[in-house]
Amino acid sequence: MTSKALILIAFAAAIGAAFLLWSLAVAVYYRVRGERPVLLRVRCADGWSLAVHYRPAPVRKYEEPIVLCHGLAANHLNFDFQPPHSVAHFLAEAGFDCFSVDWRGSGASRQRPAGWRRASPCADDLIAFDAPALVQLALEKTRARKAFWVGHSLGGLVGLAAPVRDQLKGLVAIGSSVIFSADRAVRWALRWGAAFAWPFELRQRLLSASVAPFLGYLVLPFSDLIVNPRHISPRLQRQLYALLISSVSRKMLLQLRDWAFNNAFRSFDRAIDYREGLARFTVPLLAIAGTADRLAPVEGVQAGYALAGSPDKTLRIFGRAHGHVQDYGHGDLIFGEHAPSEVYPIVGDWLKTRATPIEPEKDYQPLTQRS
Repeated sequence: MTSKALILIAFAAAIGAAFLLWSLAVAVYYRVRGERPVLLRVRCADGWSLAVHYRPAPVRKYEEPIVLCHGLAANHLNFDFQPPHSVAHFLAEAGFDCFSVDWRGSGASRQRPAGWRRASPCADDLIAFDAPALVQLALEKTRARKAFWVGHSLGGLVGLAAPVRDQLKGLVAIGSSVIFSADRAVRWALRWGAAFAWPFELRQRLLSASVAPFLGYLVLPFSDLIVNPRHISPRLQRQLYALLISSVSRKMLLQLRDWAFNNAFRSFDRAIDYREGLARFTVPLLAIAGTADRLAPVEGVQAGYALAGSPDKTLRIFGRAHGHVQDYGHGDLIFGEHAPSEVYPIVGDWLKTRATPIEPEKDYQPLTQRS
């Protein structure tokens, strides 16, 4: 090898190391402050170990715990972020024990069991294995009979399709569409995302962190697919891009590409039609849509609401035409400037009216102190 080649290799290695150190430094700088939830682990039936972040109620008022389930390319911070933009904090203060998951391959759930290929996880695995393990953990730790499910985007779809209905007291699906977008930008992102993810996964996490400090000064292309920059402060945008983004497996992207291009909600092998199964979904349902949501448009959320067999179901649409301060996009329903005052109370009130009240336990202590 020539000296010139060695110099080029050394230069490339130095650039890569600098990029990695910069991304890590950004994540540390924008880290979430305040008391963090308790980290728990639960093993799925197929061997995966999931990280679950437990935030107990200061005073537990309701029997049912709440499992909080993030969407694609995110992690548990989707729900357990920094107040006021933290659904977990809001619901814990209301009296619910909260369990925020990192789906396999996301956040702190990235260690694969022996025998799993790197590209293996897809939505089917979340539905068949992650969801049952998560709900069972919440029930065992709180000694409750049933739980509530609150999911954003893909997290809501997993709850609608997972074999946990008998264990649920109710489900809240935020920005979860069962009719998939014909938006050209969405299709473009899925097509090229799957291509760039070859052979294992799309590792956009470090790239996202690296550009985070510049948000507020520049607007990334297609950023309104995820969150509307006009509705989220620059500081919060930087934190979200530095901390919330997770890598996505190629198999997951291929499955979502199938859903988008064929308007399907089905298993990777196309053998199970999850949409068809919604008629058997009889759990109380709250479906939430945003008028400016391009990933989960209102008509897609309405379709799932109409197909669900639940006799107790509610549809809430957030936008100016419905009396709200802003037209809500996809991530705006959680992180929009007015979401804590407009969206969170609707979710909290719906849960409270269906929850089982309990007398505050005089000797109640958070899970960390329980046997």
